[in-house]
Amino acid sequence: MALDVVEYTDPACPWAWGSEPKFRRLRAELRDARWRRVFGILFDDDEDEAPDPAAEAAWYAKFIDGVTEHTGAPKPPHLRWVARTSWPASLAAKAAEAQGETVAEQVLQRLRETTFLLGTPADDPERVLAAVEGVPGLDVDALRAAMDGDEVRRAVREDWRETRNPCPEVLDITAPGPHSGRAKHLEHHVRYALPTLTFTGPGGRFVVPGWRPLREYFDAARAATVHSGSFPGSWEPGRGR
Repeated sequence: MALDVVEYTDPACPWAWGSEPKFRRLRAELRDARWRRVFGILFDDDEDEAPDPAAEAAWYAKFIDGVTEHTGAPKPPHLRWVARTSWPASLAAKAAEAQGETVAEQVLQRLRETTFLLGTPADDPERVLAAVEGVPGLDVDALRAAMDGDEVRRAVREDWRETRNPCPEVLDITAPGPHSGRAKHLEHHVRYALPTLTFTGPGGRFVVPGWRPLREYFDAARAATVHSGSFPGSWEPGRGR
């Protein structure tokens, strides 16, 4: 299939957590597509530390509650703290890709679960490595070495830059919420809302940002492959939500 899919995401993003069932379905159906994850760094290293971490955690837990009302995803019984940085988990998720798709998927899932099931975000190297211990097929020593290496850090830094150079289609979205996917205007940057997927093929580029029904992703994939005649026939319009 002549289709490239780019997923802008972060291990600690609650909307991305809630979108995972849809994205697993997409990856299964679009099995011949080239799928690339871009880790956008939701929580950056240069952000100021909260003056009251407990109050911040309580506020963010309510935010997660609101998101899960829309997504139906599990939520932690108690969020102990807000992730201080997305870098360690993103480095691990990026490094795990060198060990194959199956391992990489399980590593990212474990990292998401630290926030959204356990309430203890993996926001430093030790917590990250503890979270992924026991993933079948994972070489933890190789993962640790890659996380510490320049190559993976450069790759995630490039992901950071790419996420902060959003395409024009997401800059002025006026669609209603709960999460329209309009680009986020930060203090010093503009970045894609997370998650955002782009589909590029012979039919052009199509962007599906924010929280959207499953059919919109398939519609975008179909439109992007319209001239190739290679869209998988197992999906029919109207299936999925």
